[in-house]
Amino acid sequence: MSSGLSAAYFGAYFLCPLTVSGWILRRFGFRVTFMTGLCVMTIGCLLFWPSGVKASFGGFCGSMFVVGAGLSTLETGADNFLAICGPPRYSEIRLNLAQGIQGVGTFVAPLLASRVFFANTVDTQQGLKNVQWVYLGVACFVALLVPLFYIAPMPEVTDADMGLQERDISETDVGPFRKQYNLFLGVWSEFCYTGAQVAVANYFINFAEEAGYSAAKSSDLLAVGQGLYTFMRFVSSGLITVGVKPRYILATYLGLCFIFGVAATTTSGPTSVAMLILVLCFESACFATIFTLALRGLGQHTKRGGSMLVAAISGGAAIPPMTGAVATHTGNFHKAMAIPTAFYVLAWIFPIYANTVSRKLLDGHRTTDVNVSGEKKVVDGHDGVEVELQTEDGKGGTERVENVGAA
Repeated sequence: MSSGLSAAYFGAYFLCPLTVSGWILRRFGFRVTFMTGLCVMTIGCLLFWPSGVKASFGGFCGSMFVVGAGLSTLETGADNFLAICGPPRYSEIRLNLAQGIQGVGTFVAPLLASRVFFANTVDTQQGLKNVQWVYLGVACFVALLVPLFYIAPMPEVTDADMGLQERDISETDVGPFRKQYNLFLGVWSEFCYTGAQVAVANYFINFAEEAGYSAAKSSDLLAVGQGLYTFMRFVSSGLITVGVKPRYILATYLGLCFIFGVAATTTSGPTSVAMLILVLCFESACFATIFTLALRGLGQHTKRGGSMLVAAISGGAAIPPMTGAVATHTGNFHKAMAIPTAFYVLAWIFPIYANTVSRKLLDGHRTTDVNVSGEKKVVDGHDGVEVELQTEDGKGGTERVENVGAA
């Protein structure tokens, strides 16, 4: 049942960014994407009430899918907004800091759930009622955010803006979408990494109990791992700020995830749990760094590429069930952790590519001064220029771009 809820949630990530969410972002911009995601999420949270009344597992799965649809739409806008709205050289710093703040919620929410909302009631009828009230409260809070996004000032970025900015940085044509190999490898890496991350988190408590800890102690150890996970995101932002290249951080962190994953599966007792906590620790910066590095050099294809990267989060619907199946078949969660460990290796393909084939492109974005000074970098200092761009359907055209570089 837990796997079913997880599959429903992450399945929405596979469908929405590639279809409706991505189209809304490209057609209407960030503001409408944010508001749409919040509205859909509100509806999904409200659906938990009738699902709880009927005690329907299918209803909970459907509600979770709608919540996932809302959050995937919201993330399609938010991750792209943080990555591209600002100086390109600080892209990884912005997204890692934002992910660090999100990580605080990841750390606090389970503690609130276990010690406040569902303390001693999780398996009772009262626990089911608590679920209804919690999601009703979330729905009300999220609904209040919608008008705030409507009235808040927010910059918008067009595909033409991104195309011109890329010409300022690299002075080369980005080419057709089908040749964006850096993006495609990034999507693959994001899929493998996210699936492995979700699998480790989902089965951490089972793993720790198998190592000899009680359920309560296992839950506390997971909180420790999630706390380190959050802390290391801020540390990674600091390392990038002082000049460490993001591609180095990504290669190192993913490599350490694999090394400690192997150590966790081949040891036992407290040692194995300590190794798995270190896996959580070094997962920290991987998502944001893969996302921003994969967006480098896309120009007018940036929003489309960002939607694909958000869709790659759907790895969370594929790899955890594989891990659970191995655990069920072998009766051993230590052996099952070999599945996410293997996917860390598959995810490592992208940092290898980033540190060899595309390193010049990625380093060019790290050293550029575009948008740093706030000056508009346009031909002859004019406020508007006519840019010739290749659209997604392959047709050529020109577009008048005003206030280039304002994003």
